[in-house]
Amino acid sequence: MESTPVGGGRGMEIAEEWRPEQHRTGSRAGPFCPPPENYFLSRGVPVPIRFPPVSSGSPQATMTLHPISIPRFQRLAMPISLLFYAALLAATPVTAEVASGGIHPGGVFPSGGSALPDTAVLSGQVDQLFQRWHRPDSPGAAVLVMSGGEVVHARGYGMANLEHGIPMRPSTVLDIASVSKQFGAMAVALLEAEGKVRLDDPVRTYLPELPSWGDEVTLRQLVHHTSGLRDWPGTLMAGGWDFQDIISYEQILRMAERQEELNFPPGSEYAYSNTGYNLLAEVVVRVTGESFRAFSQERIFRPLGMHRTHVQDDPSEIIRDRADSYAPRPEGGYRRITNNLTALASSSMHTTVEDLARWIANFQDPEVGGFQVMERVHERGILTGGDTIAYAFGQIVELHRGVRRVTHTGSWAGYRSALHRFPDHDFAVVILANTADMTPAVLAEEITELYLGELLEPFPVAAVDSPVTGAPSAGDVTGEADPVWAPSLAELEEYEAVYRSRELDSAYELRMEEGALVAHHFRSGRRIFHPIEPDHFQAVGLGEVRFVRDGEGRITAFTANSVRVRNLRFDRIP
Repeated sequence: MESTPVGGGRGMEIAEEWRPEQHRTGSRAGPFCPPPENYFLSRGVPVPIRFPPVSSGSPQATMTLHPISIPRFQRLAMPISLLFYAALLAATPVTAEVASGGIHPGGVFPSGGSALPDTAVLSGQVDQLFQRWHRPDSPGAAVLVMSGGEVVHARGYGMANLEHGIPMRPSTVLDIASVSKQFGAMAVALLEAEGKVRLDDPVRTYLPELPSWGDEVTLRQLVHHTSGLRDWPGTLMAGGWDFQDIISYEQILRMAERQEELNFPPGSEYAYSNTGYNLLAEVVVRVTGESFRAFSQERIFRPLGMHRTHVQDDPSEIIRDRADSYAPRPEGGYRRITNNLTALASSSMHTTVEDLARWIANFQDPEVGGFQVMERVHERGILTGGDTIAYAFGQIVELHRGVRRVTHTGSWAGYRSALHRFPDHDFAVVILANTADMTPAVLAEEITELYLGELLEPFPVAAVDSPVTGAPSAGDVTGEADPVWAPSLAELEEYEAVYRSRELDSAYELRMEEGALVAHHFRSGRRIFHPIEPDHFQAVGLGEVRFVRDGEGRITAFTANSVRVRNLRFDRIP
């Protein structure tokens, strides 16, 4: 194509004339963002640019700019990270060097390039929330805020990799843990809309190798965590597994196939179960004949332009720009936590805050799924007793401080995540962290307060948040309580024996040590059984332990019990 000078500038070549009247400016869900005045190429990269006023004395960053063609305008058609460069043109040079005791943020880009008067103030207040982690010797987080369909804040804090000194950026790839569930649920909703699955079908229609359990579990119950299936993190922990072990999708499926009984009759209760979502992933595989990763890529990620997103089905895969995960050491500093999990649909999705902005935009103007599917994925579960629960399709839909909030959080290894949407106000916050000492749900609440404070009602008295995450809570696995029974040594010796679970092919040897009943496991080591009352103990990793006696009073087994794992039986070996 022949080059044409634009605006008298040298070195600026027009590739194709762009006519805004050719593009949509509205939809039933809400208006499209008006297109920026200019799109340019910088170093071969498309950058949307508006030219804000430059205050005197501001350091300058220069780029050679080339207009490019825009075949079809979409709200977030360009990679969001590119807006970062636009915002910095009249501010500071692009750098992520550690300097003057801190690091340059990995990116900030008010959408459209020219900030509203209070945008900088609000961004500064967000910065202060993450100042604790914003150091060259600390992991941190990538944070994104959207308002009115525009990205108004996106920045990286702290480090993505401490060993190599790589800072966190909005383009950094992180494991989002249980925030993955809304994508697994979307996959099922897409298949339902095409008539390929029915939500009220028994899961055994698609996975006939599963036990019947006496009651049929439906796909709908898997979606809403009302199936009664045991949660695999707590179950495997009871079986002696460590969360840094290789935990594969195939192992989780085999665990589900061996489950001997449900936690409760299907549909009667809500109890969060990652296992249910792993079974949903396998349903997608059986129905489509594709891997869950391939289906997600083809039907969700690629159509939305989520090019930095994938489902991890190989923990040894090399992922460019991926952040490592960390946890603080008691003596100071951090240690790295390995991530060897492939829990498809329940977790194990890797993405960026930039790509999640495209996902959030899809709820307002659905490119993937359409309005029918969007309505479906916001439907909350209903128990057999008639009560409606907050959990919908991989996300919680609730009234929060007087406004409607759609939310989910995640936790795995050292990764922590939160995605909060306020659809009635077209506002959203995403926090993806790579350190276990950060609580994104709390920080997202504080960010929401900054931007929507006047619209929110005061916190209820003694309100306590209950984030939904993939890992069992501390109460699930410790069950610590003040003992009310002080057994004698002779009474404790009665429990000494080897106990084995057929489901998990795992055994504990209980024996007396220094006046305490201690369970020894080949993999997990020692676990002290703390007495509560006769035949009732509590132990880390097992929760409440209750011993079972036969008609003659002889001990025949013990069961491990927590909120998500009930009556997991370990039989006494004679």
